[in-house]
Amino acid sequence: MKVNYKYTSPSRCTQTSGGTTLGFSTDLSRDEKVSFLGKLKHPLVFRDAMLMLRDIVVSDMSQQTKERPEYFIWLEEEIERRIKAHQEYVPHIREKLKKEMDTVSQEAEKYNAEIKKLTDISKNLQKEIDQYDAWKDYYQIEKKFWQFLRERDYDLWFVLDPVITVHKDLVSFEAFSIDESTYGCLSVDMNEFELLQEPSLGTTNIDFSVKLEKEMQRFRSYTDVTLSVNPEGFTVDTDVLPKYVEKKIDLPETWIKGFNQVSSAAALDGIELKLEVSDMYDICAFLRKHKEKKSPRYMKWILEPGKRVQVEFAPFGTVLTLNAIYHGTQKREEKIWGRRRWLVVEKLLPLSQAFYIRFLGFGMPQFIRADMGTLQMTIGFTSWSSNDWVKGTAFNIMAGFTGNGNYKDIYQLLKQERSLSMQEIFDHFSNVKKDKVKAGIGMLFRRGEGYFDIVHNQVRFRRLCNEPLPEEMYEISYLEKEVLKLSKQTFDQMTVRYTPAKEFIFTTTYKGSYWWEGDTRTELTIDQDVQIVKLKCNCATFQRGERNISDPCAHILALYIASFKLLKLQNLEYNKEYKINDIMEMLL
Repeated sequence: MKVNYKYTSPSRCTQTSGGTTLGFSTDLSRDEKVSFLGKLKHPLVFRDAMLMLRDIVVSDMSQQTKERPEYFIWLEEEIERRIKAHQEYVPHIREKLKKEMDTVSQEAEKYNAEIKKLTDISKNLQKEIDQYDAWKDYYQIEKKFWQFLRERDYDLWFVLDPVITVHKDLVSFEAFSIDESTYGCLSVDMNEFELLQEPSLGTTNIDFSVKLEKEMQRFRSYTDVTLSVNPEGFTVDTDVLPKYVEKKIDLPETWIKGFNQVSSAAALDGIELKLEVSDMYDICAFLRKHKEKKSPRYMKWILEPGKRVQVEFAPFGTVLTLNAIYHGTQKREEKIWGRRRWLVVEKLLPLSQAFYIRFLGFGMPQFIRADMGTLQMTIGFTSWSSNDWVKGTAFNIMAGFTGNGNYKDIYQLLKQERSLSMQEIFDHFSNVKKDKVKAGIGMLFRRGEGYFDIVHNQVRFRRLCNEPLPEEMYEISYLEKEVLKLSKQTFDQMTVRYTPAKEFIFTTTYKGSYWWEGDTRTELTIDQDVQIVKLKCNCATFQRGERNISDPCAHILALYIASFKLLKLQNLEYNKEYKINDIMEMLL
């Protein structure tokens, strides 16, 4: 998808006697003319949070540098061999060469005078040619052009400028990494600002250049900083810039879809841990000091009810015992890959009051929230670095966001209210089926017209791009259609068993669509925290994949959606198998 941006001028910092104004230029190609002017109460916290957000934008963990130990061993041996050869043969060669050079020098002196005359004639002719050369200033102009790009927008073509949304209660900055594995959202409460004018609500992209990043690094504790989001741009002290700064970026479909899938994942239930700053410091310090050179490279969280959380780092076998206490009801372990991405939070360690970690289960994303008082930073990571938000689990299906639902009504409601909780949306459409309302919310996410605020547990209105997304970006996928088709027969053969470990085991059998296809048996184990513990399916699609929740088949997703409605069943006998008729009698 090709995205075009148009800015009146680059964003820039301006110094005045009254302090510093951090001016963000907005995208003029958008319908909403967003504006904001407010004085920051904690400029250093805002500075480090924004610099961290830019680190997320330019981060790319997909390309790994290959180590070449054999090459360096050969190189050292080759250098040593050449040194020995030099010491053995060079003295004799030098004497021979000196005699030959003396002879040649004597002959060359005869022609020096003539060469000098010809050289002077050549220089005079070149000067006359240069006076009439139309390209004489080309290289100077080209040099200035590349210098301009390097200072202002070095990564112009491969990153999307952060998305800023001015809400009634906060200002949010969202960004997505190049490798499509990391999402960042900085929420700044309105109490952080001393408002200097009434803000204009809406969403726009902001020009966040390398030069602006360097200027923000100069902020100090004694600096008074005013945040200005101005669609009219800012004065420029050079005549090199064009009238408008235009950017044209060709974004892959997975980038857009991934940005939108984050909200579906954030809306899922999970386990949340509160970590002290010292806990996160210990984790980052270990990752910084230890570089793994072999597999496995996971970070395993060991959670036991009422006990301190333990983190094991493989392949070292080191276990850190944190100060955080796990208050869950069931012992569990969570494995995380791509753990080096966690180092992105280092900038926030001295600024944060606490960190909140949300786990969604094995093979699922994780979310880290840094509590900085009036500022909240949310970072979402995929299962591992090489896995983006689209390759793996269909989060919108797991969250129940399937189909179009009442999307148009949801769009109008959120555009007017700007932000509402899920329950408030359900209450507003009390005469509409809940599944249809959830589908409408999901379509809002998929169209890039809203996002889920994990800090306040609200759905917020936000248009990701300046133009509506093409239909192929949000249309109902084949997997989604298969899940909807299978959902009609999920309950026919469904059974439920409750174990002494307080886990629900759901099983069902799906009939083959064609005569040559056999029946498919699917089993799903879910614990009290609504986390998937085990899953099985004998279909060919699941057997060819990763065989875990990071790559589910349509049968598993259909069973998960159906089972989610039965997790509130009570008074079940241990290890007794309940059929769907028994369950319906209990519910009635």
